[in-house]
Amino acid sequence: MTAPSISTERSSHSCKSKFYRRRTQKRVENVKKRARSELNSCGWSPHQYANSGLVNKLQQFTHDNIERVDGREITIEEFQERFEKRSVPVILTGIIDHWDANKKWTLDRLYKKYRNQKFKCGEDDDGYSVKLKMKYYMDYMTSTTDDSPLYIFDSGFGDRKKSEALLKDYEVPNFFADDLFGYATDQRRPPYRWIVIGPERSGTAIHVDPLGTSAWNALISGEKKWCLIHPSAPKSYVKPRKDEVGKHPDEAVTWFQTVFPRVAHDNLYPTVYATQRAGDVMFVPSGWWHVVINTETAIAITQNFCSSVNLPEVWKQTTKGRPQFAKHWLRHLKQKRPEVVDRIVQLDQSYDWLAISDDVSSDSSSSSSSESDSDSEDSGTETEESKRKRPHENGTSTLGATGLEPCPSKLRKNLND
Repeated sequence: MTAPSISTERSSHSCKSKFYRRRTQKRVENVKKRARSELNSCGWSPHQYANSGLVNKLQQFTHDNIERVDGREITIEEFQERFEKRSVPVILTGIIDHWDANKKWTLDRLYKKYRNQKFKCGEDDDGYSVKLKMKYYMDYMTSTTDDSPLYIFDSGFGDRKKSEALLKDYEVPNFFADDLFGYATDQRRPPYRWIVIGPERSGTAIHVDPLGTSAWNALISGEKKWCLIHPSAPKSYVKPRKDEVGKHPDEAVTWFQTVFPRVAHDNLYPTVYATQRAGDVMFVPSGWWHVVINTETAIAITQNFCSSVNLPEVWKQTTKGRPQFAKHWLRHLKQKRPEVVDRIVQLDQSYDWLAISDDVSSDSSSSSSSESDSDSEDSGTETEESKRKRPHENGTSTLGATGLEPCPSKLRKNLND
């Protein structure tokens, strides 16, 4: 398999894009300073990937080896046996054609309805959300020449009154509907769903979804390129080397420029290549490394989940990384899914989990900073005026953004939660 050879020749250019709205420049500059404080205005496009042919080369790389299955022709049991239990990535087709999001989530309609609403597109050096109004973001998105553009990756959209209507436009596919994390209260459950909007070259760096969760990603419009690498691959194999990272160490565009050619050539570990198109739903099994880049302006919804299949790994990682949440979760499972608790008891003999009180009312709605139910992308209860400090969410440790596409702008800290 031949990986694309990508030129990065530079040409003269301006460090600032021209925007339609007069105020966009100021708003975007402010967001950039907060989201990537280490970069000056020209630091956002030192490689000029917008003019390098990167996206065209990736679009021409058509060696997809992922299985594509019409989701209308298989049962939940067949999906679990063929893919989930065998830990096999797959693209499901034909299962979101009826969603209202297909009509309502166009750029024009999102702009008209949510233009004055803020959506998260990064975080600052202290882990606080960085947000931008939709009208300014869309102006930026259609004009930017940044190497790795700002990317809306917002987990709190469904918890804010002015954007919660988006929840009505889609539904969880039946293959992923039995989400055991759903028995925890909304206040304590880790972030698990994200609306994702970004231009070409935006994306999420290589990572493993946290807490042993699996994920699904439904693409409403646009195109994404995926590379998924087997869980057995070491971090040193999948991450860019120190001498390769340049200005954008934790960005998808850097990965596809540096690591992708090596991975495609060496083929040392099972690797899946996939082109996701509008209407496709990607399933990423627990533990798989994955990286995603938009080759067209893309709009998607993604969620992480705990199923009966990945429960052993999720329970193991949750008790280790978020023990207080694990106790809270178990209390609710004992009331509503006692058969799941029976499995947990068989899995975990190191703690007397059955001694935990059945009284779910004793659960605190708040937690310490180490148990914060938030990710580096967004918190549903956070506002610009009242922000909680929280850990970064990417890499192999915190819940998030992947979803399938976790923290698009900063993957600098490795935490277990």
